[in-house]
Amino acid sequence: MIIISQIGVPLMVIAVALQWWSRADRSHVRHACLSAGLSFLLGLAINQGILLFVHRIRPYDAGVTHLLIAPSADWSFPSDHATASTAIVAAFAMQALPRRTLALFAVAFVICWSRIFIGTHYVSDVIGGAATAAIAALAVRLAYKENSRLDAFATRLL
Repeated sequence: MIIISQIGVPLMVIAVALQWWSRADRSHVRHACLSAGLSFLLGLAINQGILLFVHRIRPYDAGVTHLLIAPSADWSFPSDHATASTAIVAAFAMQALPRRTLALFAVAFVICWSRIFIGTHYVSDVIGGAATAAIAALAVRLAYKENSRLDAFATRLL
């Protein structure tokens, strides 16, 4: 669980990046990849705004759990790992790519569970991170339209 917690999100980012060279429905998958990246970034930005107002101590500081990794310097709510991994899943889900979404969901679920297991987050921190991710993915879905001029330019790179 420690290893999953540490390398899970970077592995998901790599998995999304590798989708760029997908042979099936290339422009749609590329749009999903860009949407996932934008959702990821927007979700983490929203989290930073939340952290300015919500100062929830981590469960190991409250004596609720025993920490299995080095302590974190920031507040507990919301979970950045949950936001990052769930934003990727939500973006792919909103692009109607069910097989990819299911595979990414399985990885995101394990990442979220690992954050609870190793003692760095409460369940509600993970749920809050997932909610932030869903909001970010929805905002990206509404703002970044497939087949727009920007999308056509961005999906033709490489």
